[in-house]
Order: sequence, then C-alpha cells, then structure tokens
Amino acid sequence: MRYLLPVLVLAAHPLHAQQSADAVDPEAASETGAEAFADLPERVRAALERKEAGEPVEAQDWMVAAANPVAVEAGAKVLEAGGSAADAMVAVQTVLGLVEPQSSGLGGGAFLVWYDAEEGALTTLDGRETAPLDATPQLFQDEDGEPLEFYEGVVGGRSVGTPGTPALMQMAHDKWGNLDWAGLFDDATRLAREGFAVSPRLAGLVDEDRDRLTRFSATADYFYPGGEAIAAGDTLTNTAYADTLEAIATEGAGTFYTGEIAQGIVDIVQGAESNPGVLSMTDLAIYAPVERAAVCAAYRGRDVCGMGPPSSGALTVGQILGMLDNTDIASLAPDDPEALRLLGDASRLAFADRGLYMADSDFVPMPTEGLVDADYLASRAELLAGDDALPEVSAGDPEWSHAMDWAPDRSIELPSTSHVSIVDADGNVLSMTTTIENGFGSRLMAPGGFLLNNELTDFSFATHEDGRPIANRVEPGKRPRSSMSPTIVMQDGAPVLAIGSPGGSRIIGYVAQAIINHVDFGMNVQEALGAPHAVNRFGTFDLEAGTPMEELAGPLQELGFETEVRDLTSGLHAIEIGETLRGGADPRREGIALGQ
Repeated sequence: MRYLLPVLVLAAHPLHAQQSADAVDPEAASETGAEAFADLPERVRAALERKEAGEPVEAQDWMVAAANPVAVEAGAKVLEAGGSAADAMVAVQTVLGLVEPQSSGLGGGAFLVWYDAEEGALTTLDGRETAPLDATPQLFQDEDGEPLEFYEGVVGGRSVGTPGTPALMQMAHDKWGNLDWAGLFDDATRLAREGFAVSPRLAGLVDEDRDRLTRFSATADYFYPGGEAIAAGDTLTNTAYADTLEAIATEGAGTFYTGEIAQGIVDIVQGAESNPGVLSMTDLAIYAPVERAAVCAAYRGRDVCGMGPPSSGALTVGQILGMLDNTDIASLAPDDPEALRLLGDASRLAFADRGLYMADSDFVPMPTEGLVDADYLASRAELLAGDDALPEVSAGDPEWSHAMDWAPDRSIELPSTSHVSIVDADGNVLSMTTTIENGFGSRLMAPGGFLLNNELTDFSFATHEDGRPIANRVEPGKRPRSSMSPTIVMQDGAPVLAIGSPGGSRIIGYVAQAIINHVDFGMNVQEALGAPHAVNRFGTFDLEAGTPMEELAGPLQELGFETEVRDLTSGLHAIEIGETLRGGADPRREGIALGQ
C-alpha cells in the first residue's frame, strides 16, 4: 500500500541506585553492529548500517522494528507473505523469547496497542501477569512485617506471576490475524532445534549475572554449559522450547495454561529452593488477557495514546507531554538546560501523581480521566513557571468520580523488557512492549525451555504507610503496576507514529523525550531515538554517560537539581507513518527496523 498522509515532523518511588542486571556490558555494546550479524540477509546488514549512520530505514508497504535482527527478519517474512501486524508479532515474539531470553518470552507478559485501519479505531490488549490467588499483601515481607530487599524477592518462585504473553498472542491473532496460526512459529522452532548464534548482548549479560543465574540447575545448565558462560558467536539450541512452541502451534495457546506445560511451571515455582512461590494450576487455568480502551493525552495537535491501568505508561507520558504543551520548549535547543528543567520538573510532577494514584484499576479506584484532563495539566504546568528546579513536588488533586485516600507507593521497578513496532500492508499499526521484568526474570527456567517472570516485584513490598493503604500493594488476582508505554501517536484520526521502549520506570522518560525530540526539535525518527538521554523521575537527573549530556551536570546543579551520570540503556523502536514508512531502532541495542 502507499500511505497518503504527509510526512510529518511529529508529531515513582525511590529506586536503588545499583546498575540493572540488564545493562549492557561496555565491551559487548561495542559489538552490537553489523559485524555481529554478518550471516543474516543483506537487507538486515543494510538496516544495521543505516542505524549506525543515524539514518531511518524507509519503506512503502510494511515495516517491523524490534530488538534483535533475527526476530525482525522472522516478522518481515510474515509481512511479505501477506500477514497482518498481529501475525508478525507472534513470529517476532517467539524468536525474541529464544534469542533475547533475558528480556521477554512465554513466561512473561505484554501490553499491546492496536490501530485497526479498517475501523479507524484504537484499542489495547492487557496481557499483564496476575498475582496468584494464594498471594497475600505480605508476600514480600519478612516474619517481622518488614519489606524484603529487592533481590531477595526477585530470585526464585515467590516473584512469579501468571504469564500472559501466550494468551495475548492468541487473542491478537484471533482478532486480527490473516495467516495460519501454526506457521507463525516456524522460524522460532527451527532456530531452537538447529541452533542460533548467541549475540554479544546476551553473552555479556549472562557473564554479568552469573551469581543469580547459577542458583538453579536448569538455568545454569542452559546458560553455563559445562560450567562456562555462553559466549558471543556460540551456537545455542533449546529443544525444550521447540517442543513447547510446537505444542502451542498445534493446539493453541490454551495448552500452555493446562496440562504438562502448566504443571512444569507450577512445579518449578512451588519447588524453588529457599524462595518458593504460590502460583497454582488454577491461576494458569483462569488467566485471560483483557481488552481495554486506550488512554490518550493531547500534545501539539496530536493524541498520544497507549495503555491505561494497570500500566502507568500512557498516563505518565501523557501528563509529562500535557504539561509541556503549555510551555514553549520547542523554541529551545534539546541540550538547553532550560529545556531540561521543564522536562525534568514536568516528569517529577507526573511521577508524584503516578506514585500516589496509579495501580490496577480493576482493584483500586483511580482518577484516570482526571489525570490527563487538559485543565488539570494546565494547572500543574503553572508550577513550571519559575527559573530553577522545584524545591519539592507532590501529587496534585485531579478530578475524581469519588474520593479515596492513598499512601505514596514504595515499589521498585528495574529493567529488562523489549519493544516491538509493526505496520502492515493494510495500514494496521501495532505497538507492543513485552517483558519478564528484571533481566532474566526470576532466574527460573521452566521445563518448557523459557524463563519465568519476576513480575510480582512490581508491586509495592509495603502495604500501608501512616495507616493509609498503598494502591499498588499485592492482592490475589491483581496485576502489578507497570511503566511499559507502548504508544501510537494519532493526528486527524490517523496514526503517525508507533513507539515504545524497555527500561523499567525510565521507559516513561525515554518515550516522552523521544516524542519531544521528534515533534518539537524536528529530529528524524532515528535521530530521535539515538539522541542523548536525560531522565528525571524522583528529583535526581540521570544523564547518559559518554554523551554530551554529561556536560550539563554543572548547569543543572546550578538550577537546583541533583545529577548522576550513568548508562541509560533504552531500547526504543519506532515507525513514523506518512507518505512512506520511516523506521528507527535504538543504537544502544542490537535491533533494527526493516521494511518493504
């Protein structure tokens, strides 16, 4: 198809300061270019070279952007065969779960935003994991009622929620698929049986996380065969994963939630040495993804749309942009300290609201509409009128349909995660962020050959503060709050951008800043993703190491901010939709955009 729209200049809680387990090893990061995937088709190598040159990939008919070239190629073949964006997502996700197991997979969950070209409508699918029915609000507390240390809760069965990704893949295919379900698993199954080349990124992360990955024998045997960590370029097979994929391909995703696959998950969760969990066969059998209305916020004549609760993504990104819509940030340069002051304090105000109000709205009342109301955001933007950093921030008072008194949240959310953006030949648009939460999740490898999530640690470990309940506390069947922000930007009723990123609670800042780069500062989609990061959530400005942002530490401190220079390993993948499709992939990771 040919796109008729014009090409547009488009349009938390205190967190541990430790480096995430999913941060790129500097030596590994230097090998994430074309040389690492030299045996792939020429179009893949050409896409990698365009990314390295800071140039978007262009196409007329379809495009897919994701975090690993092998997975992107699998999705591209589906789109070439006439598959929909939903079909391609299944192929991409199953390959990502094999070649990038630290970030997402069958043992995790996902949020999907969909634009239906025929209906001209947006919707979302919530494939977030759920807390087991036997979970209690004290799940992450010791015998004295004190919250556990973060990794005490992560590693083992205690942190595992009911996986949602297989059911979400099935639901998306049932609603929007064009091709036969079984054939979508072919590439992942073949690669799992015949072997795939370990990427530099995966090898580096395995080497860094040895202490946790070797606590459980099945995980250790896979990532450290013979006691040695897998290395970049090694051929790795996973026959158990191939068997699981063949079962799902033949019988549908329901087979994941009952019978042998489900029993294997339950046995390893409940039998995890020193830190067992309470996930049961019943939890798996009753799991279902949920279709929800998209949450949208206005920005520069566009609607920035994404996932509502239990994600805080669309609300918090929307709040940041909605406040900045009342400023003249576009008249400034991206590296102007004043531009960063506006962005940083708008982010802090949005995170204050996030920490107090946002959780699974199926369990707790939320002022969802009030949080992105234009008048409310204009009133919050008045706080940005000064010329230095706000000395302190607090949650606002959005309009509620009823009253509720929450305590500030105290949960911790670290990376991993992965993002996929797809546009098919019919004009359907998919933006999906998919995760097992922390790098390598719970570190438990299910008998079916996939890692299990640690998603329950996205809940607040504390239940109350000063006698008031915390909205994001653990409850049976509840979905933990997320920062995943799969986004579709609309203008005049049509999609103009699909974007998202991994990165824990920094996802919100990565996505918001990339949209600002594109809309306000006129960067092409690849430049917008590769531009240096500056992220502020709770007061401290994180400035991306090794970039010109380091030089702004002093000026930002003079404005009253605390600063920290650190690695900020986003994984943004985006597609701009105009007369042509223009795709970009984050240069900090191995992914590409590929189209025709």
